[in-house]
Amino acid sequence: MSEISSHNLLSMSGITKRYGGVRALEDVSFETRRGSIHALLGENGAGKSTLIKVLSGVVQPDAGIIQIDGKTVSFANPQEANDLGVSCIFQELSLLPDLTVADNIGITRPPRKFGFIDYRAQRRMAEEALARVGGESIDPMDTVSNLSLSRRQMVEIAKALARNPKILILDEATSALTAADVDKVFSMLHRLRDEGMAIIYISHRMPEIAELADTCTVYRNGKKVETFKAGTKSDGAVVEMMIGREYDSVFPPKKSDPVTAEPILKVRDFSWGGELNGINLDMRPGEIVGLGGLDGQGQRQLQLGLFGTLIGASGSVEIDGAPVKLNSPKMAKSDDIGIALVPEDRKHEGLMLSMTVRENLSFAALEKVNQLGMIDIDAEEKAIDEMIDLLKIKADGIDGPVGALSGGNQQKVVIGKWLMTKPRIILLNDPTRGIDVGTKQEIYQLLQKLAGENCAILLYSTDYDELIGCCDRVLVMYDGKIVRTLAGDELNEKNLVSAALNLPEQISSIPITEKPQEVTL
Repeated sequence: MSEISSHNLLSMSGITKRYGGVRALEDVSFETRRGSIHALLGENGAGKSTLIKVLSGVVQPDAGIIQIDGKTVSFANPQEANDLGVSCIFQELSLLPDLTVADNIGITRPPRKFGFIDYRAQRRMAEEALARVGGESIDPMDTVSNLSLSRRQMVEIAKALARNPKILILDEATSALTAADVDKVFSMLHRLRDEGMAIIYISHRMPEIAELADTCTVYRNGKKVETFKAGTKSDGAVVEMMIGREYDSVFPPKKSDPVTAEPILKVRDFSWGGELNGINLDMRPGEIVGLGGLDGQGQRQLQLGLFGTLIGASGSVEIDGAPVKLNSPKMAKSDDIGIALVPEDRKHEGLMLSMTVRENLSFAALEKVNQLGMIDIDAEEKAIDEMIDLLKIKADGIDGPVGALSGGNQQKVVIGKWLMTKPRIILLNDPTRGIDVGTKQEIYQLLQKLAGENCAILLYSTDYDELIGCCDRVLVMYDGKIVRTLAGDELNEKNLVSAALNLPEQISSIPITEKPQEVTL
């Protein structure tokens, strides 16, 4: 057990936590000071999230010491951690969608007057917290369910700051934010650090770490690897520490010859409610087509429409040259059509967290393991074993809750669930958001493998490198329309940026000195 320093605001030593036979943390130490941004790095499952859950009172360690301001503390629940100045913003939101923004921000400690909630004071508190994170445009009286995912994330951050913490923990807190909101949050974090707050920051986006962090600590397999001053090691060296092996190219090689098969999917004049305006696209078997553009330009709606979830969508869709009506997900995933959708929000849209890995994997494909109205257990387990082997899903058996898995393994389960339906067309919505570089590499290799087996893949990503590295061509969307198609030598970051801003093509030769959106390694 390492010696605990009296110079640190926070010291953790000998922290150990096991879940059954799975070691999440083993004799882990961590220290941070006031006025510092300390980055925690590591693959999904390395122990970072478990460490901050221990610190924030979500789980209790099996062993170890936590000290704040030199005093030994323990937390039976998150409220006790909040009372001692620890506030955590998890990647998965904790907001109640049917309540207002103000209600959510003040939910743990609403201001009171004569024993009743003082709603005027609560609104003022919410306005101040939102202004602190750069979210002045968010109406405190708006219902959270009406907000975009990026706006909800800003509310989550404001909610944490309203508690006036001494230690602020952010777990992939920018993964759902637009580029403009990321800039606001970065400015806020720099300001809070300068005011003396201790900030613990978890991110898989290496440019964020380079811009924000003062100190970095790498974890792997539940153990601490090394702590070092930010900027003293290359990205490659850091990634090698994270994954425990030599770091190779992130993206596997693309096929050398263009795909020339007849389209499996044809979409013509596809429109919906002013958010999709006359979309035309073709997809061929074996092709990975990217969707680019600034967030919120209709990419998500297009994928939802192709999966049959948008009521009132107009236009025509053909599968193998025959017209089809995509009126429901059941129809979209039928054998005749074969479309699968991996959604944006795995926790709320892709998984049933309290149910088992087995149930989540087989849920969408029950008809394929059905015999005379009953589930064929042997067939189900065989299909699940094949999917776990294909995706390298790390789980302590298939009958434990999927919510106990790391974020990367949860994402693999979402992908595996839909691969079990044996789709011919796969729609992916930002599938690597918030997962580590090692798991990303596995997903990129999987995409090329699926394309090699003649799947047609429509990949929406907010990461320019991902679009360039994975896709045969990219359709850039602006205001619900496809404004430009990029392929070959034209598929580069400069053209992606200019097309995303809907600039004339001849302007794309102007050098870009600042990236409007950070790139994820």
